[in-house]
Parts: sequence; structure tokens; C-alpha cells
Amino acid sequence: MNATFKRLPTHRQDHDAPQDADTKLRDIARSLDLLVSELQLVADTHHITPPKSDDDTLDRAIQIYRNRRRREQIFGDATLFGEPAWDIMLDLFVASRHAKRIAVTSACIGSAVPATTALRWIKILEERGLIEREVDEIDARRIFVRLSPRGSSLMEEFLAS
Repeated sequence: MNATFKRLPTHRQDHDAPQDADTKLRDIARSLDLLVSELQLVADTHHITPPKSDDDTLDRAIQIYRNRRRREQIFGDATLFGEPAWDIMLDLFVASRHAKRIAVTSACIGSAVPATTALRWIKILEERGLIEREVDEIDARRIFVRLSPRGSSLMEEFLAS
């Protein structure tokens, strides 16, 4: 694999002009954005595609999610087409088909919006009976989310058509 990575800028603090916490967080976010872009370029270059399954609804959900990320990449603005609730539902549907548990933090990342926005949408989806939360039995600090039976049924209906 011959990928060329740009060197991420180092953020040294000048003792004469201390940075506040918000500035440091913005710098870290920019660095992470650069890293994500580089990783996406590598993935796109190598055309990483998982094998098709025997489950058409699963394949459709994966394709819809991928197309949404691809659209953001091509248009260069993730905020232009934001549907965090839909991204969360797609992510949870795919996870359920792979028998994977999704932590709230992972669901936030999968929604492709800031964590505060994703958490607000998780709350709304839960209030509407589309997803459920469950506490991790091993680590009570971690909370998992999954589609509720109703949410699963509605996703099935949508993806089957």
C-alpha cells in the first residue's frame, strides 16, 4: 500500500501567547479532520468493498449509508445534507444484522454530526420508540443503543421496498 500521508501540523504552545481550551480543541478537531480525509482517500483508492450478503435489506442499508458519506465527500460539506437521525437508524440496523452492540459514543460518530447534535437525536429517537438504550453489564458507565422492535420493523419495511 503506497499511500502518501500529509504530515499533520504540530501544535506547540507559545509561552508568550497561551491558547485557551477552545482553541486547542479546534486545533485537534482540524487535525482529526485532516486524518479522516487522508484515511478516506486511502479507502477510496483501494476500493474497499465488503462482500454482498444474502440479506438484501442489509446490503441496501449499507449502500444508503455509504452513498451519504460519499455525497458529503464529493460536495465537501457534511452539513449540507444532514440527517443524523437517519444515519443513526441505518447504523443501528446494520449493527443489528451483524449482531454488534453500538455504544452511544459510536452512534454519535456514525451520525456524522457533532456529539451534542447526535445525543439530541438519540433522545428524540428513544422518545419516539424507535431505539432503546441499555446499560453495559460489565461497565455501567457505558450505554448501548439498539433499534427497538418497532424501529427494526419500520427499517425492515422501508429497506425491503
